[in-house]
Amino acid sequence: MLKESVGKKLKERREQLHLTQREVAAALGVAQPVYQRFEKGIYECSYEQLAQLCKLFDISSDYLLGITQY
Repeated sequence: MLKESVGKKLKERREQLHLTQREVAAALGVAQPVYQRFEKGIYECSYEQLAQLCKLFDISSDYLLGITQY
């Protein structure tokens, strides 16, 4: 359930920033289908990838993990 929640927040934020899955995947150093699976809640990202996503999307890990609302 957490994977799906994180994936939904990743997708929402990516769309707010007008980024493509391909652009985010390139920033993470993964293939686009891998990043797509993060958004769908199929794969979990590593701690390093989580940190990169938080920096790229300018969000906190607490928000992404559902600990805070912002």
